[in-house]
Amino acid sequence: MPTTYALLSTYPPTQCGLATFTAALLAHLPAPGDQVAVVRVLDEPAPRPAGEVVHDLVAGSAASASAAAAVLNSFDVAIVQHEYGIYGGPDGQDVIPLLDALYVPSIVVLHTVLGRPTSRQRVILDEVIAAASVVVTMTQTARTRLLDIYGTAPEKVVVIPHGAADHRAAADHRTAPGGTARRPTVLTWGLLGPGKGIEHAIDSIALLREHGLDVDYQVAGQTHPRVLGRDGEAYRQSLQGRARARGVADLVHFDARFFPGAALSQLISTADVVLLPYDSLEQVTSGVLIEAVTAGKPVVSTCFPHAVELLEAGLLVERQDPAGIAHALRRVLTEPGLAARMSGYSAEKAPRLLWPAVAHSYRELASELTMTTAGTLL
Repeated sequence: MPTTYALLSTYPPTQCGLATFTAALLAHLPAPGDQVAVVRVLDEPAPRPAGEVVHDLVAGSAASASAAAAVLNSFDVAIVQHEYGIYGGPDGQDVIPLLDALYVPSIVVLHTVLGRPTSRQRVILDEVIAAASVVVTMTQTARTRLLDIYGTAPEKVVVIPHGAADHRAAADHRTAPGGTARRPTVLTWGLLGPGKGIEHAIDSIALLREHGLDVDYQVAGQTHPRVLGRDGEAYRQSLQGRARARGVADLVHFDARFFPGAALSQLISTADVVLLPYDSLEQVTSGVLIEAVTAGKPVVSTCFPHAVELLEAGLLVERQDPAGIAHALRRVLTEPGLAARMSGYSAEKAPRLLWPAVAHSYRELASELTMTTAGTLL
């Protein structure tokens, strides 16, 4: 039987990880006959694009939240993306009455599960989980945190991976124009802001140069909109200054564009190794990590939780450790056979992480919920 889905989330043209996630899920979720629509979360009113966006939830507006709940209840299943920063109120607490108003089955996707939440963040997440029919985490690490720290019932938590586009068929551009050899390329991409650890990556590039290995370090992605609104481009400018001070301004290249679809695929294809130098010890989900692994790229990463779980064949380093990053990059770029083994292992993981497989898991979960609800009503 056809199913109707409503997705509550930020959505393009908003440029953030949740918006990109939701657009990909919408594209792959519907089976023949199904319908999918979006209730878009905004900080302030904006013109609504035609098509799949059927309502706007404006943060802080009780009227739009009430209307959003009514719209969500007109579908068979509501799939809600949860992140503390996108809903109104302190730590996004305004999402709770909206969830409480839903009587259709609800799947709440938890993009952040903090190991050390504040008391308010703990209460909010407890209430979000209580209001949901089921919650989805994208890693076993996040599921374990819910069970051990938050006391969530195991049957209420389902693990479905983040999902990634298929970049495996992208052309390999790892030669300079004219077919000549070029310096190896190290790539970091994603929304830029403090906590990404780029300063330590730049220091590692300087250490590699000191030991006779020059690489091109590409830092791709625009500044996170919230960071841009608060601080402008101060973080990017500080990184550019750091590269000059370390004597590697000619090796560190910034590209402040947002990379959708085919542009991201081409960008990833140029990399010899993907570097995730993040500072966070809390990050249980990384879309960039999933995209790098499914593209079959060798990955060097700091030991944030998602990387520890996923990168059995990756090279993990301590956070804020330029010497450790430099050592790992040197190994990938110079140790015979290592990059190929890392790429091969990543390629083995790709099929279950690609969006068609991930969307299938959401369809199956939604089907179970709707059948359970129908049985309860009989």
